[in-house]
Amino acid sequence: MRVPDFFHALVLLNLLFACGLWALMRPSGRASLVLAGVAVAWIIWNGPIEGATLIAFSSRHGVTESDLLSLVAFWIAGSSYERMRRNSAEPTR
Repeated sequence: MRVPDFFHALVLLNLLFACGLWALMRPSGRASLVLAGVAVAWIIWNGPIEGATLIAFSSRHGVTESDLLSLVAFWIAGSSYERMRRNSAEPTR
């Protein structure tokens, strides 16, 4: 697998932020799913801007500072989906 360069990692980071904003502003199943997909992509291809290693599993693998952004993105995706589900279950007046 080819490691992305710095520019592509920044584009993916901006996409992560944009999808997170989309999920917060307009909660929907589609926004939650896209945000979760981008969060997975961020974990895989954030190499050029990872930051410090917080927890090391081996000499080449661990949890880095930028991996925490994916955890926040998964939380936003889950809460967005829950808000969408709760809003669709409410009766209309």
